[in-house]
Amino acid sequence: MTPSTSTSGESIHAVDPRDHVAAALRDLTCGETVRLGDQDLIVRADVPKGHKIATRSVRAGEDVLKYGWPIGRATKDIAAGDHVHVHNVATRLEGVEGYTFSSPQPTSSPQPTPSPTASLKTFQGFRRKNGRAGTRNEIWVLCTVGCVANTARRIAEMAQQRFAGRVDGVHAFPHPFGCSQLGDDLAHTRKLIAALASHPNAGGVLILGLGCENNQLKALLESAPEIDPERLRSFTTQMVEDELEDGLAAVEALVEIAERDQRQPIPVSELVVGLKCGGSDGFSGITANPLVGRIADKVAEAGGTPVLTEIPEIFGAENVLLQRAASREVFDAAVAVIDDFKRYFIDANQPIYENPSPGNIAGGITSLEEKSLGAVQKGGRTPLVEVLRYGEKVGRHGLTLLEAPGNDAVSSTALTAAGATVILFTTGRGTPLGFPAPTLKIASNSGLAQRKPGWIDFNAGQVLEGVSMDAAADRLMDLVIETASGQTTQAEQNGEREIAIWKSGVTL
Repeated sequence: MTPSTSTSGESIHAVDPRDHVAAALRDLTCGETVRLGDQDLIVRADVPKGHKIATRSVRAGEDVLKYGWPIGRATKDIAAGDHVHVHNVATRLEGVEGYTFSSPQPTSSPQPTPSPTASLKTFQGFRRKNGRAGTRNEIWVLCTVGCVANTARRIAEMAQQRFAGRVDGVHAFPHPFGCSQLGDDLAHTRKLIAALASHPNAGGVLILGLGCENNQLKALLESAPEIDPERLRSFTTQMVEDELEDGLAAVEALVEIAERDQRQPIPVSELVVGLKCGGSDGFSGITANPLVGRIADKVAEAGGTPVLTEIPEIFGAENVLLQRAASREVFDAAVAVIDDFKRYFIDANQPIYENPSPGNIAGGITSLEEKSLGAVQKGGRTPLVEVLRYGEKVGRHGLTLLEAPGNDAVSSTALTAAGATVILFTTGRGTPLGFPAPTLKIASNSGLAQRKPGWIDFNAGQVLEGVSMDAAADRLMDLVIETASGQTTQAEQNGEREIAIWKSGVTL
């Protein structure tokens, strides 16, 4: 599904020769003639930039192909030159499906072997006591419960001013949960906070509790034995006289330890790269997502770990991913995560295809299948070697699938908790959001990159303007290494640092 590079001056672009549609590279006007290869098309209706134009006729009830795969079924006859969108295409998705495992190809390997060239690349990172590698040396202030969320924020803001320049930053990651939660819902919250507390980008961690919450501080700490005790401070605020002064004293002690840490060369094989898309448009699956897929392949080839998530945005494209499962065990684990998520929708009496969003539709994405076929390209072509449940951390090198919803903040927090030390976030519509791990925003189109330079770190729209996908991927990989070595992202410069936890149960 890797698209060819377009050249400047083209009006439409098709990804696969089997496709029934092409993407409009500019606004098309009814009655004008456009050219695709040797074919002239008369535009039969206005087609906005990023939307689809039919390149051949499709009868009502037949599948409509993009990326060489069905993106839905025609609800009425479509003629060449027609605008193809929600008015004449509907999803084919209905419920839980059956999947058949195929043995991996001989070239697939459960543990990708680093190539000699790729393994020579290094970034300047921080080596932690447990052997993991961080891309930042920050102090993180976490909380067990939303009741002390603002306290955590105030401590971090005061500490950032008091200790500026001694570490990469002091940041609070508040959330509204931890009280009135039960069962798996409480476990989700506890697991996420514990995973963040042991993240290699944190040179020190302060965890605040209240004292009476369901998410007890003692239980949280007992669930995370991998946290370095030397770099951890914690207390319950109900038991101290002045939580702000005690918090600042705890942060100061952590800063005195962390400021001695120095960046050192670390192989790219130790990078964990989160793969995320949000605010997608009709170009996301043509430019930004396949470009990030090239980075996923480069990282995996070097022995590193790219992590793909957003399970609902795999629906309709799961076979593209499942056919790359490195073993039957990995295949079964991936199917279980996908099917469990579909049942999660069905049990809530919601259709599994309630996607794309209004912004996606305005940008030219018609169905969940189309969105998913574009989204899975972020995983490149490397074998799938591991599947993680929500809150679990990476344990192998190679492409990993992580259970989490499509919501930008929830999935990006889950990626960080899984161990991502850099996140690649593609977008066609734009968003200012940032997350605990440095997050590079990659625009799918040049218009967005030019309009929002304070949000966007890299313009993937250049691949539709004469720059080859390989050249753009080399540039983006250089930026990933520079970011891992300390260069700040636009979101970091803007102070955009958020977490969100997947709330999946009742509230007392």
